[in-house]
Amino acid sequence: MDVAERFDLIKRGTEEILTDDDLKLYLETGIPLNHYIGFEISGKVHLGTGIVCMSKIKDFIDAGVNCTIFLADWHSWINDKLGGDREQIQKVAVGYFKEGLKACLKAVGADPKKVKFTLGTDLYHNNDDYWETFIDVCKNTTLNRMHRSITIMGRKLGEGVDFAKLLYPAMQVADIFIQNVNLAHAGYDQRKAHVVARDVALKMKKNNLMDASGEKIKPICVHHHLILGLKKPAIWPIEDPSQLQEMWSDMKMSKSIKDSAVFVSDTPSKIKTLVKSAFCPEGNVIINPILDWAKFVIFRNKNSSIQIERKPKFGGDIEFNSYDGLESAFLAKSLHPLDLKIGVANKIVEILEPVRKHFEQPSIQKMKKDLEKLIITR
Repeated sequence: MDVAERFDLIKRGTEEILTDDDLKLYLETGIPLNHYIGFEISGKVHLGTGIVCMSKIKDFIDAGVNCTIFLADWHSWINDKLGGDREQIQKVAVGYFKEGLKACLKAVGADPKKVKFTLGTDLYHNNDDYWETFIDVCKNTTLNRMHRSITIMGRKLGEGVDFAKLLYPAMQVADIFIQNVNLAHAGYDQRKAHVVARDVALKMKKNNLMDASGEKIKPICVHHHLILGLKKPAIWPIEDPSQLQEMWSDMKMSKSIKDSAVFVSDTPSKIKTLVKSAFCPEGNVIINPILDWAKFVIFRNKNSSIQIERKPKFGGDIEFNSYDGLESAFLAKSLHPLDLKIGVANKIVEILEPVRKHFEQPSIQKMKKDLEKLIITR
């Protein structure tokens, strides 16, 4: 692969790269790219994490990037996930959650052996360098900046929080530098922490990211798309276009909103039921969860296609080999919302089949059941 091909593969399906110029420079000068993405351990793996994120990691692997998945048990504890029980968080992290992500990597055609998994506790234990890096980050930013950045945890500005939550963004930034990550990867909702990392990079003493001449460099930050949850937005229709970005953030797929998400180990019948009841306004291609899934889950690769089964009186079966063709048909109202839902649900079931088979293994199935019991008791 030449530089242009690697650049295109890294950029594919992303919302933003900070910055394109830095990425091109690092590729052109041969700087080895070290990637990381961190996940809170907050429950079952959904479609966004399992397929969208792991597909992006496959792109990185194919582009010759060294990839790491960070199992953020300390961050999960700070953010009160799984009841704030550190022992349970760690158990789920290295058990169900890790197995779920490995299964999803296989499902999107990636080799899990090419991805390093790191537990936060293992990185921090007896590691003075980490805590020095954390303090270095803190000394080069402000309390006000940290307070504004807690939105990366799903917290609202002005919300009363315990002090530990103000440490979260700086720890996230320190994670980048201590692991020598020059390609930080996350959903667009993590942008504020990544901007802090870039802002402090050249001021820090504990930044070991260097170019070929030994000069300090900033980490590149890649933000992938956050797919929508299945629910209708709180305000509909949207009259003011300026509300769109905020509405999109509020509508992203979430474990905490009932029937908003499809989980990667859900049964085919569960997936079909959820998708069939989803918000999918006829002819609307601006805010439409089903089209969003079609674009970023089904048509994530160039050679993807979807078969829509219809009765002859409704036009008969039709196949789409591109997202643009699918969107155009829906916009023209020649494709009915129910037909679209059924087609997308069937394709999602097909994509997740390898993951379901992985979870049929007795030991993995037990991990899933133990997590479900834990969620219920919390």
